[in-house]
Amino acid sequence: MTTRSPSAEAEAVTRAPEPAAPRRTRRPAGTPGLRPDSLETTARSRWAVTSVLVLTAIYFLFPLWWLLVAATKDAGYTFAGSPLWFSHFDLFGNLADLFGYQDGIYGVWLANSALYSIVGAGLGTLIAVACGYALEKYDFPGRGVLFAVVLGAVLVPKVLFTLPLFLMFAQTGIIDTYLAVILPSVVSPFGVYLGRIFAASSVPDEVIEAARLDGANEGRIFFGVSLRMMAPALVTIFLFQFVEIWNNFLLPSQVLISGELRPVTVGLVSWNALVQAGQIERHMVIVGAFVAVVPLVVAFLCLQRFWRSGLAAGAIK
Repeated sequence: MTTRSPSAEAEAVTRAPEPAAPRRTRRPAGTPGLRPDSLETTARSRWAVTSVLVLTAIYFLFPLWWLLVAATKDAGYTFAGSPLWFSHFDLFGNLADLFGYQDGIYGVWLANSALYSIVGAGLGTLIAVACGYALEKYDFPGRGVLFAVVLGAVLVPKVLFTLPLFLMFAQTGIIDTYLAVILPSVVSPFGVYLGRIFAASSVPDEVIEAARLDGANEGRIFFGVSLRMMAPALVTIFLFQFVEIWNNFLLPSQVLISGELRPVTVGLVSWNALVQAGQIERHMVIVGAFVAVVPLVVAFLCLQRFWRSGLAAGAIK
């Protein structure tokens, strides 16, 4: 029987194989730290959100699709055939009848809407951005109270201002003029709120201080530096203002009397009253409503890139 020396036993212990390291499982690329059940839950959530968005898009686009199909049909076949597909195509004839009716009064209404929307949205955007910029970049007594009043005005329905505006305009003698529609359109509490948010996220205080050190006055800083940095925000506010003024009906219907000053919204409602009296075909109202939607779609598509970047800039704050 042989015995091992203590030194041999110590050497055997030191030479014993080390335990193997635990084998790591590779996780799917792009999903670090997520288990299979978490991946399945995430996929279900995405499908649910996508389904809701698709249903919402269908809900809002369905009336527009019906309007497009109905506007392309001949006047005698508006409600004939499939209501959601094209038949008896006569869009160009319908447009000729629309713009030729009553010596082209629809074209005048369309031009009035463009005038009210472009001028009102342009002035309103500049005023809203200037007010929001001042509320954000200047420290003066009552700034917080003033901004709280602006936020409170956002919650007040504009329909409540119709009667007071009518009484004030009647006293000043601007009823049935372009100013009666343009003046209320240049004031937008929501635009002021967006202007402050965009000024806080787009114009650093260091840039303003550097411009002041270079000797620039406040007006030059605002128009020459800040407005350029807030260009996407300007487009966003302009689009909101443009759509709101274009779709405005109640105020123009109360302060305008002459048919030549009406916007397209008020004009189409007056035509709809004639439909009930049997003096005009309903197809004229449908085609007119379709043409009235086209400028909004064109404006959105042309300014979509700036509008999306402006919303993203405001969302950072």
